[in-house]
Amino acid sequence: MEQSLPIWLIPTLTLVGGIIIGVILARVLQRTAPGQTQRQLDELQERFDSYQSEVVTHFNTTANLVKKLTQNYQDVQEHLSVGAERLALDEVTRERLMASLVDDTKPRERIRAPQDSQFDIATEPPRDYAQKKEGDPSMLAEGYGLKR
Repeated sequence: MEQSLPIWLIPTLTLVGGIIIGVILARVLQRTAPGQTQRQLDELQERFDSYQSEVVTHFNTTANLVKKLTQNYQDVQEHLSVGAERLALDEVTRERLMASLVDDTKPRERIRAPQDSQFDIATEPPRDYAQKKEGDPSMLAEGYGLKR
């Protein structure tokens, strides 16, 4: 029995010593960790606030620049229309210049230059599909492209 006491005593003392050292380390690390974590959190919050401020500034500047661009475009349009009215030699030229300054949202009528047909303006946009003959299957039909 005398020999079994030191065999059980050494692991028990080691376990108790480990627990004591663990508790001490946990308390020491617990005191330093929240301060460091709080500093990191504050730093991240500051960076985020700075980023948000930069984003707001960027979009405000972009909005102001677009507003200026729109105003400049309107000024150019007005300048061109006044110039077309003042500088056009005849009524037909004046009308053509004024028509070219109008918004191009509607398709224009076909205008032919007197001698050259390269200035034709189409009244219909080009089609992005091939025309098919009456009775031909469409491209989405199951049998399209199969030889009979």
